[in-house]
Amino acid sequence: MSDASSASMRAPEATDDRLLDGRVLLRQPASGYRVAIDPVLLAAAVPAHAGETVLDLGCGAGAAALCLLTRVAGVRVTGLELQPELAALARQNAAANGREDTFRVVEGDLLNPPSEVGLTGFDHVMANPPFLPADAGSPPPDAGRAGAQVEGRAALRDWVETGLGFLRARGRLTMIHRADRLESLLGALDARAGDIAVLPLWPAEGRPARRVIVSARKAVAGPTRLLPGLVLHAPEGGITSDADGILRYGRALPLEARGGDMAT
Repeated sequence: MSDASSASMRAPEATDDRLLDGRVLLRQPASGYRVAIDPVLLAAAVPAHAGETVLDLGCGAGAAALCLLTRVAGVRVTGLELQPELAALARQNAAANGREDTFRVVEGDLLNPPSEVGLTGFDHVMANPPFLPADAGSPPPDAGRAGAQVEGRAALRDWVETGLGFLRARGRLTMIHRADRLESLLGALDARAGDIAVLPLWPAEGRPARRVIVSARKAVAGPTRLLPGLVLHAPEGGITSDADGILRYGRALPLEARGGDMAT
């Protein structure tokens, strides 16, 4: 087999994909961690408005940031990403989607954020941290997948503390995480944030939630609210109309909503 033939059979380093019914172009690694629905749901839950600023901690290739910018005009997003190759892809994606002026990507570590991130005082911080603690077992062999799924030096509490640190007073932190780590997430927020809303994401009716979205406001007192949640898949197959409105049409996922108003 010739060298040219061998090269043509190798998988590309990155693929060009689309989110929100094609309105978001996303170039992402061809292997390892691949964007699914989590960043789309995260972006839908951020209650940002025109003129506000958002910090996307661990922005990856930019999926959540670009979905948010597509849904809400006039928002400005800064992405902080540790992995150089993902930061480069995020910048490419910002350009491909015409968002160079509203999506700025900074390469760096959230444990020691570079000054380029800017001063504290963001209106919103959003994050889709690695779901598994560092001692959860053997990490995936692919470095990209391991970095996305298993905590490194930064544990969940570090993600929360850094996010809250970058917020202005009364600003809002929104995170998506595994349901079985909800206790740890709420513990990290204790005494530092309030008006906490917890929204379970049900795979289907009658199935335990695997994911939760948690939203909290910095330096605000208030009770924790457990919301009815969002059912993702219908009994007859496919996704529910509420989930379809979010994942395909870019509707908001307001955490103060109830029942059938979930995705209006």
